[in-house]
This record gives sequence, structure tokens and C-alpha cells, in this order.
Amino acid sequence: MPENILQLLKGKAGFISGQEISDSLGITRAAVWKKIKKLRNKGFIIIATPSKGYKLINSPDLSKEEIEIQVQGDLWKNIIFYQSVDSTNEIAMLSSAKNDTESGTIIIADRQEKGKGRLGRTWISPPGLNIYMSIILRPEIEPKDATLLTVLTSIACALALRGISGLKVVIKWPNDLMVSEKKLGGILTEVRSEPERIKTAVIGIGINVNIENKDFPAEIRDIATSIKNETGKYLSRSEIIIRILKEFEAWFNVFKSKGSRPLLEKWKQLSSTLGKNVKVAIGDSTVSGLARDIDEEGMLILELKSGSLRKISAGDVTILR
Repeated sequence: MPENILQLLKGKAGFISGQEISDSLGITRAAVWKKIKKLRNKGFIIIATPSKGYKLINSPDLSKEEIEIQVQGDLWKNIIFYQSVDSTNEIAMLSSAKNDTESGTIIIADRQEKGKGRLGRTWISPPGLNIYMSIILRPEIEPKDATLLTVLTSIACALALRGISGLKVVIKWPNDLMVSEKKLGGILTEVRSEPERIKTAVIGIGINVNIENKDFPAEIRDIATSIKNETGKYLSRSEIIIRILKEFEAWFNVFKSKGSRPLLEKWKQLSSTLGKNVKVAIGDSTVSGLARDIDEEGMLILELKSGSLRKISAGDVTILR
């Protein structure tokens, strides 16, 4: 596999000979050369010197091979990469319905033609700039706990982005990743359920990485941002995805072994919503109050002006000044 060669190349600070690669992988020198060519065609910069061998100089910004060799664990089974799709969530839901993809499959695209946000909104998805990915899981949890998958994913994304960018990324209930009071990314969880359990969950993740403010549609320039806008730095999408998947698996294991309480506690630490006066749009109506807490299922607990409490399962939150 080309990723085996990639692992050898990344493990060497200098050159590695073709013979050493051949011996390590049990293939011919000619086969080594063919696989090096495949990696080059995918954007890896690999120099070759007759007396020294091969050396990896640079990796592409988004690479299935790079992600595969870095993400090791029991949860992740398969990575499927597309140059362009209508929507990674749509592909994931269709393929999972046919039962031809196993739990732990990750679908990644360089661009989306019809990216999906919450409430039927479009997610702006140009090529070469951002992260568009969907995770397929068969989590064996009850339908009432579906929101906890969004809670878990938002924690994983916030912690990964904080670690790799240094930005203070926070979570706005129910699914927005925020920095500097602007939207950096979002999570869209869709499930297919039976009466007693969630049969399949598809968790879509969209993150603005290297897009610049001028590339956003005019109507969202004041409310959206990217890692590059905030830091001035161009970051590898592969490295961010790797960090997210590692954080996700760690917190998924916490969820399985200890239940929802640790997730909810961490979410509260990262929340930008709790303790704020908010307005929540629910369909054609709105309700205002103090965002007091979230319950054990991830529902927002709103304290109304009357002093009564109301639980909200879904809605659009605006933080009031």
C-alpha cells in the first residue's frame, strides 16, 4: 500500500534507500517506484537521488494517506475520500442505508456542491480550503441520546482546534463552533432509528480552515470566520482532521465507559451559551430567557422571565447583549 511507503518516508529525517523500502515491504524495487509515483500524483513531494534513495519533502494539505497512517485505534475502520460531492452527509446516509459501510467509516470531500447545515441551510463549501467530513457510526445507544453525539463531537472539535491553532474555540448550543463571537464551524447529526436504539448515526463536521474573509458570501462576512482569518496562518486540513478523530475516539470511549456526565461537564466548560440571556428561534416562534443549563440528554434549559424553566431540544440561539 502507498501509505506503508509513506510511513517509512515519514519515519526518516533524511533519505531512505529503495532497497530498504523494498526489503521492509517485501516488494520489488520496480514496485517501490510505481508506488512513489502514485504518491507524487496525489501531491506528495518526494525527491529521489540515485546514491541516497528517497526523501519526503512535503505533504498535500488534505491527504487520505496522511490521515490513515496517523489515526490508529479501534474505532476508525475506513476512510473514503472524494474530490467533490453534493454533501458528505448525504453520501454517508445513502451508503449506510445500503449496509455497505461499516461503523467507523469517515467520508471526506475537498468540496461540496450542496453542503448541508442545520434547518435545511446551505453550508458554503469551496474546494481547497476547508474541512467537510462525515462520520458513520452504529453506536448502540437509545434514540433519546442522539443529541449527546453532537455534544461529544463539539467537544472533540473544540479541543482539537484549540490544541492545533491556539484559538479559544467555544461551543454555542446546540452545534456551533465559535471564536471571537463568529462561527468557525458546525456539526450536523442525522440518525436512522429503531424504537429501542439508533441504528445508524451520521455526524457531519464543517470547519472553516483556510478560507479568507473576502471569499465568504457578503451576507455572512460579519458572522463567519476561519482559522486563517483569526491566526493569519495557513494550516493543514489533514492535521486538523487527525486531531479531531483522536479527540473523538477518546471522548467516545469516555462516553461508553462512564456515561454522559463527563461529556456534559466538559461541554459546560467549553460553552459560550450558558449563563447568557438568549433568544431561541423554534420554527416560526421565539422564546427568550436565561440559558441556565443543559440536561442529561443535551437539551437546553431556559429560565423564562416568569421564573419557570423550559427545556428546548432544537432551535437557533442568538445571544442577547
